Amino acid sequence: MKKSAGILLIRSTEKELEFFLVHPGGPFFQKKNEGWWTIPKGEILLDEDPLNAAVREFEEETGHKLHGAFHPVPPIKQKGGKEVLCWVIEKDIDPSTIRSNNFEIEWPPKSGIRRQFPEIDKAGWFNYSEAKVLINIKQVPFLDEALQIHNRSAEF
Repeated sequence: MKKSAGILLIRSTEKELEFFLVHPGGPFFQKKNEGWWTIPKGEILLDEDPLNAAVREFEEETGHKLHGAFHPVPPIKQKGGKEVLCWVIEKDIDPSTIRSNNFEIEWPPKSGIRRQFPEIDKAGWFNYSEAKVLINIKQVPFLDEALQIHNRSAEF
């Protein structure tokens, strides 16, 4: 079974904790919003360390390289059965500065035309109630775990 690894960024504002989520790019997700946002994540390569994969994927999807204290949270299984590993770290980045890698598909379907689309078309910071509505429902436990880590940790 293939596995993915990702990073959930959190930041504290004067009012509350916020979560950094990304929206998948490409024509299939153009009009999809609630339940389609995700943590920046991607497949773990053969013999790749999962945390290194998560950091690599974050950089590929956002253009931002991360380092610091990563806190692992329990993995989840997505609807299709793929296991997703996640680490939480507190960092503040500007969503308007993300630069995603691209993927290529035939679009429109059966047209013979290959087009490139960004893997991530937008990103944002959301409070818990907003994030819970936007994020893939299977990833909601990542938000809950991040809240628990933040509430009990002096490291953040």
